[in-house]
Amino acid sequence: MKKVYKLQDLDCANCAAKMENAIQKLDGVTSVTVSFMTQKLTLEADDAVFDNVLKKAVKCISKVEPDCIVIIK
Repeated sequence: MKKVYKLQDLDCANCAAKMENAIQKLDGVTSVTVSFMTQKLTLEADDAVFDNVLKKAVKCISKVEPDCIVIIK
């Protein structure tokens, strides 16, 4: 499953790269892209564990940049 989420208050490209590296190391992640220019998170993971992977990805983002919010609809 592949989904795209809007990021709010992502301040720099360096932070986006750190988030991407941290999320890539999570179990179940097939691919991930954190784009500073578009302020978007593109996450691909197995359907069975997607929700769990998303929760862990949000935690990784919060650790790197506490003010950054993932808009989940």
